Amino acid sequence: MFKKVLIANRGEIALRVIRACRELGIHTVAIHSEADALALHVRAADEKVCVGPADSALSYRNIPNVLSAAEITGVDAIHPGYGFLSENAHFAEVCESIGIKFIGPSSESIALMGDKAKAREVVAKRGLPVTPGSPGELRSEDEALQAAQKIGFPVIIKATAGGGGRGMRVVNRAEDLGRAFQAAQAEAKSTFGNDGVYLERYFLEPRHIEVQILADQQGRVIHLGERDCSIQRRHQKLVEETPSPVVDDKLRREIGRVAVEAVKAAQYRNVGTVEFLLDKERNFYFMEVNTRIQVEHPITEMVTGIDLIKEQIRLAAGNPLSIRQQDVVLTGHSLECRINAEDSEKFIPSPGTITKYSPPGGFGVRVDSAMESGSVVVPYYDSMIAKLITHGRDRHESMARMRRALGEFVIEGIKTTIPLHRRILDDSDFQKGHVSTSFLDRFLAG
Repeated sequence: MFKKVLIANRGEIALRVIRACRELGIHTVAIHSEADALALHVRAADEKVCVGPADSALSYRNIPNVLSAAEITGVDAIHPGYGFLSENAHFAEVCESIGIKFIGPSSESIALMGDKAKAREVVAKRGLPVTPGSPGELRSEDEALQAAQKIGFPVIIKATAGGGGRGMRVVNRAEDLGRAFQAAQAEAKSTFGNDGVYLERYFLEPRHIEVQILADQQGRVIHLGERDCSIQRRHQKLVEETPSPVVDDKLRREIGRVAVEAVKAAQYRNVGTVEFLLDKERNFYFMEVNTRIQVEHPITEMVTGIDLIKEQIRLAAGNPLSIRQQDVVLTGHSLECRINAEDSEKFIPSPGTITKYSPPGGFGVRVDSAMESGSVVVPYYDSMIAKLITHGRDRHESMARMRRALGEFVIEGIKTTIPLHRRILDDSDFQKGHVSTSFLDRFLAG
């Protein structure tokens, strides 16, 4: 097992990793920007190193500075969390070259799965269902038009190096394709440094279903069931739940089998998530593999009793899987609401000082956050400040606990999305499980 781990991240995920390391007897090092000098994750770690100014490009995403901090403190592994450098193949490769273990898959797997078009090719060659689309990266508008006419409109243009909804454009008509193609390329270039794009059929009102997988260095792979992440705004998830209200045992076994086969095809190791679209006829299609821990991992932990961060660390250390597929039991139902520092009416960031912070509690309630009264929400990073998670014997009880917890959650001094989540929980369609990736647009319009 590792002796000392540097956490190359901030906020709640950094604190989450620090806690898991402490339970495993591992010494921790927190990095931070100048803006985060007094942050809770910094105070919780055994050691701390400032890696630059507030701008993440000069601090949390500054590879030379992060690696210098690792070498100075003598760590033997780096946990990247999610975001920042977590899916940066170059960073993982440099870690490997200097003998520091990257807690995640290999740099080769990150590079392969990070190119969404290539990932689709690998999975399709295995005979697994992929979303109909272009065979690979598109080099011109003419190629894009030919592919779109072959599969039929509407289509969606996606960045090959994409994530977080960036570099995406939905196109309903051939005459709009050229402009959308150029816009997607430009956004992909500015966001990811890579203007590669590909094209897929755009399904109307699908569900976004993802499957959590664990894979050890010996080639064994298991899955931990599915998460339904359909409630999104501009491809950013707001509410997640497991199990999905529409996935039965038969479909769960099949989609789990395909997820396992997909990561085996890529010779993937460590923790990851395979993402699918599920259409109205209950056909599912592979979209991509996220090569990191997901924001919504706690709901899987709640229904399986498996600590995914600890498993991620153990797998990176070379330990074999401690459980078999037949040992995985899903118990009850879990929901997660992402609490953002945003005006929930205008969806604009709301930075500032939190004057009062009183999280909810009680049976079946979990809060993952690095906030407290007096914390400053700075404008330089993602606006998510807390994850509210509930667990119940069934979906009804889990929702009842979530409504209660949202009512108890007090955050003053800034605006948050708590009022939006309370409205969603009270919506009749949500309560019936009648949701899709178009749910929030209709909900807000109404």
